[in-house]
Amino acid sequence: MPEVIARGNAFHVQVMDPPGVPAGGPAPVVVFVHGPVTDDPSGFRDGLAPHVRDAGARVVLYDLRGHGRSAGTATGYRVAESVADLFALLDALGHRRPVFLVARGFGGAIALNAALALPRRVAGLVLIDACGPSERPGEWNEDLLNALGRLALVLEYERPSGPRAVFGRWEVSAGAVVNRTSLLDDLAAAEPVPPAALARLSCPILAVYGERSGMGADGLREAPRLLRRCVPDCTLHILAGHDHGLPAEGAAEILEVMLPWLSERLSHPPAPRLGHHAGTNVRSVPEVRDGARAGGVAP
Repeated sequence: MPEVIARGNAFHVQVMDPPGVPAGGPAPVVVFVHGPVTDDPSGFRDGLAPHVRDAGARVVLYDLRGHGRSAGTATGYRVAESVADLFALLDALGHRRPVFLVARGFGGAIALNAALALPRRVAGLVLIDACGPSERPGEWNEDLLNALGRLALVLEYERPSGPRAVFGRWEVSAGAVVNRTSLLDDLAAAEPVPPAALARLSCPILAVYGERSGMGADGLREAPRLLRRCVPDCTLHILAGHDHGLPAEGAAEILEVMLPWLSERLSHPPAPRLGHHAGTNVRSVPEVRDGARAGGVAP
């Protein structure tokens, strides 16, 4: 199933059926959501997805609009548009029951907004070094925009030999999506997910961050702190010694955390929550900045 039409656009999709389950047979669904342009989804495809499939889930991997082998359009790269693409894609695949979303980087903003927009369709979130939560509109995505701005200049004027020269295994028409679409303007206009919205999330969240991911990165520095403080049902893990290279690096450590959390919920989906109180389970190794340590959380 390499191509699926959703909202009039052709998306490249890869579906991994769990062992013993025929194509289209009943199985919980886990969807992987990557970030824009500089995010290499090979860490999802090669490092995490096969193990999630073997745990009994139907895995869906897709390229965002204008990325990889998905068709691009001149406009349509706002977070709300990406959320609409996601749900339209699931509709086209026939997945109307709640799904789990595994997201990295700016894909976290898409996943969080999807859970807020249609909570009945999201069973849970796994956020890996994800940005999105922030109390600082206009600053939270500054690092991403700066990186993409520099990349735009490289692609426009230095003419690398091809996408692989910049992204390795990530087959993306980088020059087209960065310099020939509204992507940069749409990302610049994106609003973060504020604490009040995080408190409304009704699904469980597993948040995994590298110990060094937040060093000098505005969106990543405050995201774990806000998720820990505001999300009603959030388990936070800090992976010692790792930076923003997750999950391409550190896949084994992520799986050690993610598979038990995910397997439990695939077998026993959470009941709908009519009310909640903020509270977070934190497991950190060896230390979480802002005062959280293994076994406890500073106020």
